[in-house]
Amino acid sequence: MMPNTFAWIRLMIRIRLWAVFALTIGLFTSASPTSAHGYLVRAIPENRAVLERAPTRVQYWFSEGLEAQFSSIHVRDQMGNIIASGGLSETDNTLLTARLPNDLPDGAYVVELRPAFASDGHVYAESRVFFIGEAIGGVDAQANTTAIALEVVWRFITISASMILFGAMGLYAWVLIPAWGNKNHRAGWLPPRLMKRLHILIGMSLLVAFLGNGLALIQQTMVFFNIRFDQALQPQFWDVVRVGSRFGDVWMWRMGLMSLLGMMFLATLNYQGRYPEVVYPFWIAGLWIGALILGTFSITSHVAGALTMAWVGIFVDWAHRLAVAMWVGGLFALMICLNIALQPYADDQRMTALRVVIKRFSGVAIGALAVTIASGIYSASNWIYGVDEIQSRFGGTLIAKIILIAPLLIIGGVNHLLAHPEQYAQLRHWINPRITHFIHITRLEVLLASAVVISASTLSATPIPKPSFIQTDVTSPSATQQVKDMTVSMSISPGGTGVNTFDITLMRDDMPITDATVRLLNQSPIQDRRGERHIAEAIDDGLYVSAGGEINQGGTWWSLVDVTVGDQTQRIAFAWDINPDAGVIISLPPTPIQLLALAIVMGAVIFALSPIIRSRIHKMGLNTFSVSAGIAAVILTAIALVVGWRVMESTQQQYLATLNPPPMVVNTHLPTAESLSHGKMIFDSACAVWENHRQFRDLLERLNRTRDEALYAALTDGWRDLPACGRELSPDDRWHVVNYIRSLSL
Repeated sequence: MMPNTFAWIRLMIRIRLWAVFALTIGLFTSASPTSAHGYLVRAIPENRAVLERAPTRVQYWFSEGLEAQFSSIHVRDQMGNIIASGGLSETDNTLLTARLPNDLPDGAYVVELRPAFASDGHVYAESRVFFIGEAIGGVDAQANTTAIALEVVWRFITISASMILFGAMGLYAWVLIPAWGNKNHRAGWLPPRLMKRLHILIGMSLLVAFLGNGLALIQQTMVFFNIRFDQALQPQFWDVVRVGSRFGDVWMWRMGLMSLLGMMFLATLNYQGRYPEVVYPFWIAGLWIGALILGTFSITSHVAGALTMAWVGIFVDWAHRLAVAMWVGGLFALMICLNIALQPYADDQRMTALRVVIKRFSGVAIGALAVTIASGIYSASNWIYGVDEIQSRFGGTLIAKIILIAPLLIIGGVNHLLAHPEQYAQLRHWINPRITHFIHITRLEVLLASAVVISASTLSATPIPKPSFIQTDVTSPSATQQVKDMTVSMSISPGGTGVNTFDITLMRDDMPITDATVRLLNQSPIQDRRGERHIAEAIDDGLYVSAGGEINQGGTWWSLVDVTVGDQTQRIAFAWDINPDAGVIISLPPTPIQLLALAIVMGAVIFALSPIIRSRIHKMGLNTFSVSAGIAAVILTAIALVVGWRVMESTQQQYLATLNPPPMVVNTHLPTAESLSHGKMIFDSACAVWENHRQFRDLLERLNRTRDEALYAALTDGWRDLPACGRELSPDDRWHVVNYIRSLSL
């Protein structure tokens, strides 16, 4: 084959790779819009709900914490007028809520949501609809989830520059110094021409990183305030984001680390002539600072809002970024430096020097690749629960990223063969001999790596899939009762297990009752268990609010409301069928797949660090037996801690079950005012001997820790010196007496 034919082949390969690179950019920066990383997990009222009467408030829970200053909620009537506005709950940073006016007329109402997620700073707009009376046509919910393309740009710029910073410094410390280091070159231990090229690379990467970080603040200001680019450049806007949001806090840390690295870099350039020994420490210190800079991206990544072990996920994501930076960033730095480094040598010397570096880099890259794959699997396990998540836009973007990595691995394999001539000789007939020059292959690899980084940046701006087990629209329990001339309405939000808000509204003749004292007690008859008694806080317009976490399982629960106005107290009792799926999922235990993936990550990290570990062991003069014994002791200690934790957890559950076993007899009578009245009448006639008995007073003092079945048994069998007084009563009458005795604790 003629030389010009080989040149034509190389040209066609370059054209095709540039086409793949351009296609990747177009694929990941156009077409479908992207949206915020969090998602709505619970809505009250549910979308397009038809309500008989107006709710006291609207409430929307999200999968992640929100920024109070930049999140908003407005409610409009069907004419477009804003009738209520709200914001982030003071007690729950995942809840947007707004108080509604009393006696809203029948019609359609639109709730405008604009959550700003604290973990990553993403904002999206969505509207939801509910109806009072009857549904009205022509009113629909809408969602504007379009993300600004500038986000993908700044992420690509900043993350790429940060990866090159870390990769270049890692290349210096772990590849170039071991391969070519010579202490005769006092300023950095490498030839001056090579150090100059590395310094240029670091300087340019720092400038690009500063530029990308500046764009990040402007883009975040645009989405927080919903303003144009030119408006976001004004300090009165971006300065608020800088000092008043979690994104701004992380941004400031990143800028501080970049500034520290920049000052160290400038000082090194200034003093390397007089103090050449400062160059090497700068590069080693810069390596650690570069690692911290990459860590700031993990803090604001998808995984910060994971339902399972978020902090573990952040560290795994950090390891992922470090590994990718060492692989891709180091590869880019190697491509930039090779020509100038090998320039003075003849062909044979160049190949010898080149193979030394390739062997070093190949070992580092294999370790980084192992960590990249293992941490990527773990991170994906946080969001991919089944086929539905794979079919989402996030899943499609993840698959595209994996597809782009495949040819990168193939080219990396070719580079590895180049580092081992004996293996390459056996496979030489499979590979075009003209494409054996490492510099050419490295350029191809860098192009593909850039496409992978673009896909990763787009993945960061792509919404995570909402898990299929999350039920957004679940009806919350609510009920209304009429007690004489007083109307009492109660609702539980979100109405599942865990922490709930209890709203109680009091009206008399369509006027709010604002001077009442409202006490609330929640009780599970199935468990024979009661929560603490609440004194509800008066808000306004007859609304009394309390919150608590006593609802710990689904099934039947009772809410006992005692309303005192003046010297009159009324008992109102509500019975609920609690749906455990209605609760807001705050966290999930790790699945076996996630634990396995985490173990693989730990193994990959140990494998990647094994050369450094072996080097330290050798320097410390330790033998194989002592090291093996130490590792075995650490593993056994970890196993013992895990087993001990599981045993303690099991023992605690058994202890709690012993303290509160299921009752042998269950109270089936709701403690209504009628039940209390009937119970008092029976008590006065059948148990009058108890009233002035000292042991009865002792029993009343113990009511808070006495179960209903114990009171039931006391009626039939007596208690201490108290005689039995209910043997002749029917079971129903005994339960009415139990309810009455229980009410005496007031």
